[in-house]
Amino acid sequence: MKATRRPLRRHCEIPPGEGLEHTDPRRGDGRGRAGCSTPKALHLYGIEKDRYVDDEEMFDLVHAMRTRIVTSPAFSGEQILAAILFEQTMGRQFAGRPAADYLWETKNVVPFLKVDKGLAEPADGVRVMKPIPGLAGLLERAVGAHIFGTKMRSVIDEANPRGIDAIVAQQFELGHQICEAGLVPILEPEVTVTAQDKSRSEALLLEQITRRLDSDPFPGPVMFKLSIPTVDNLYAPLIANPAVLRVVALSGGYSRDEADALLARNHGLIASFSRALSEGLSDSQTDEQFNATLAASIDAIYHASLT
Repeated sequence: MKATRRPLRRHCEIPPGEGLEHTDPRRGDGRGRAGCSTPKALHLYGIEKDRYVDDEEMFDLVHAMRTRIVTSPAFSGEQILAAILFEQTMGRQFAGRPAADYLWETKNVVPFLKVDKGLAEPADGVRVMKPIPGLAGLLERAVGAHIFGTKMRSVIDEANPRGIDAIVAQQFELGHQICEAGLVPILEPEVTVTAQDKSRSEALLLEQITRRLDSDPFPGPVMFKLSIPTVDNLYAPLIANPAVLRVVALSGGYSRDEADALLARNHGLIASFSRALSEGLSDSQTDEQFNATLAASIDAIYHASLT
C-alpha cells in the first residue's frame, strides 16, 4: 500500500462532521479577495516589510510562522483532520522532519498539497485556474513526500451557467489526473461570499457537480471545498454522496465568529479555515499566549464543525 494511502483508513473511520481542516495561512488571488498574500499574512501576524529584504527572507518568516502553528501543543489530530501545504512548505521541515511526515506521524494530521498556480482573468462571471505546468511531476513528488491529497481553487463571481460549467469541467478534468496519480483531490470552486446572486450561483454549482459525479465518476474518493452556502444544508446531498469523502467549508472573508456561526447551521459540513484559524495570533506573543489563542480558535472552529 502506498504511503500516501495510510491516512485514508483514518479518514473513513472519523464520523461525518468530526474534526476540522487547517490550511496553510497564506492564500491570495491577486485581487485581495477571500484570502491574503504573503506580505499581508505576515502583517496580520505582526511582521512588517522592514523585517525582510527579499522573497527568500519573507518565505523564511512565513515558514517560521507555520512551524510555530503546527508544532504548538494546541495543533493535533484530536481536533484537526488535515492540513493543506504549499509546494514550498512540502519541501521544508517541521521540527527537523519532512513537513508531511511530521504532520501525519507526529501530529496525526493528514497532509494535503495546494497545486494550483492562481487564477486566470475573469470571463463569463468566473475565474478559472491558470494552466498548471509540470503538474504530473509535482504529483509524483507529492506521492514521494507522503502527501495524501491535493487542493486547487477557482472562483465564481456571478451566477453565469456557462462560466460555472467551465469551472466545474476544469476542476473535474484535473481531479481525474490527480486521482490517477494516487492522490485524493479537493476540488475548490469558491463562490464569492459578497456576490449579489450567491445563492443562485451555489444552486447552479451543486447542479453541475451532481451531474458530473454521475456522468464522469472518479476512480477514487474526492473531496470538495466550498463557500458556506446561503441556504442552510444546501450541500447535504453532496455530503451524503458515497463518492465524496468529505465536504469542507472555507471561511471566505468572514470573521471567525461569523464563519463559525454559519458553519454550525450546516450539518456534516466541516471547517477548512486559514485566515480565520490564525486570527489573533502574533509574532510578539509569548508561547503561552500564542498556544492559548490558537487553542481557543481551534476549539471554537472544531465545535462549529460537529453539528
